[in-house]
Amino acid sequence: MNAPVATASATTRPAIFIDRDGTLIEDVPYNADPQRVRFTREAIEGLMLLQAYGYALVVVTNQPGVGLGLFDDAALDTLHAHMRAQLAEHGIELAGIYACVHRPGAGCGCRKPEPGLLLRAAADLDLALERSWMIGDILDDVEAGCAAGCRTVLLDVGNETVWRDSPRRRPTLRARTLFEAARELIVHSQAQPQAASRPATGASPRVRTAPPLTIDPVVA
Repeated sequence: MNAPVATASATTRPAIFIDRDGTLIEDVPYNADPQRVRFTREAIEGLMLLQAYGYALVVVTNQPGVGLGLFDDAALDTLHAHMRAQLAEHGIELAGIYACVHRPGAGCGCRKPEPGLLLRAAADLDLALERSWMIGDILDDVEAGCAAGCRTVLLDVGNETVWRDSPRRRPTLRARTLFEAARELIVHSQAQPQAASRPATGASPRVRTAPPLTIDPVVA
């Protein structure tokens, strides 16, 4: 079945689609243990900044461990609940987490570099793909974002090993951390900060203020 196609409207919101392993959290292959979750360097600061600029934050992740029988959907949901709770302590709220649980080679339309996860999220959450970005640490993430109609950022941290070239695998921007990616794409998009970003439900007193940009975004 083809993924639903999202269309733009006056109410759509731009999003940041974020790869999970190697981008948002440290890459621990086939991990289903919440206690092994560690956020990548400057990930929290990057998400706080993007949220302050009004972007919906959506995680899109390939999790073939389910399809391979290494862990089940319940274990994956538990890990994601733990991840959400940790982010909520910093006032960060994810609009959604979308996972492809099929094994490689299953022929689905949701495993990145296919754009199915992004298209489904856009349809579910009323997102404007043409004003959205995909951030990931490998070129399959870049290709998925481009195929969905988004601009892209490659976290150039050494996790890409194939470097198969095509027009859809050429990122709009490159960065070394999520915070650096956030700063660069905000400037590139000429985005403006929101008057007040909504705190995550149940956030604890550890909520921090988003760090300031070192480069002021261009006013359109």
